[in-house]
Amino acid sequence: MDFLIITGMSGAGKSQAVDCLEDMGYYCIDNMPSELFSKFAELCYATESKFDKVAFVIDTRTSEMFDDIFKGIDELEKFGDTYDILFLDCNDETLVKRYKETRRAHPLAKSERIIDGILKERKILAQIKDKAKYVVNTTNMLPKDLREYIIENFGDTKEEKQISVNVVSFGFKYGVPLDADLVFDVRFLPNPFYIPELKGKTGLDEEVREYVKKFDQTKIFIEKLDDMIKFLMPHYVEEGKAQLVIAIGCTGGKHRSVTLASHAYETVLNLGYKTKIVHRDINKGR
Repeated sequence: MDFLIITGMSGAGKSQAVDCLEDMGYYCIDNMPSELFSKFAELCYATESKFDKVAFVIDTRTSEMFDDIFKGIDELEKFGDTYDILFLDCNDETLVKRYKETRRAHPLAKSERIIDGILKERKILAQIKDKAKYVVNTTNMLPKDLREYIIENFGDTKEEKQISVNVVSFGFKYGVPLDADLVFDVRFLPNPFYIPELKGKTGLDEEVREYVKKFDQTKIFIEKLDDMIKFLMPHYVEEGKAQLVIAIGCTGGKHRSVTLASHAYETVLNLGYKTKIVHRDINKGR
């Protein structure tokens, strides 16, 4: 079992690192007392846990127990587990600015100046920083930069590209999906609903797909849709977006939207991204 200990200065980006690691399949535990390291590892083995990648967040919120962290690490080593330490750092000026922007109190400066808490924290963390294999200074990093670093150093390079795409077909009469990032309205296309032999079918049926796709405007739309998806995807990845929802809607969500959403799904899949498809309203109105 592999363990990653995440620690560092408060305000340096530990929460962002955890969010990224969870997207990558890590089981993350925030603010675990160091004395419980070995007990958790023992529990994982006793229950034949499926957790093969675990990340612990240890910081000065539990400063009274922080000195025990090395005892906890020693216990992990007794189990034969491998572990790494990721230390997130940031300069004092930027940390002060971040705390002022969020209006949060520093955990070690409840009734003192923010800088006093930062200086106390640096002293407490000095020893574990020296022991850390990975030390990252986030002073000039954007969230996407930190995410890229996490993926590069702790991700599986054999995994699919680090973004999850959901393609949704829907009917405008039932409302636009609330979580949609991109919405395409295909109500401008000829409607199979008015063809008696197609009315009772859906975009999953070959006859409907052939009807929808035979028109010139559909062919042009598909070409432009493919170009847009191919253009946007790498930029979303570069910006660190973890999930993208592409919604394609027609009037009732049974014919045109299903046909075009199925095509978009195949396009995204062929580009090598993790993707799922949901036909939200395909069974409504029957």
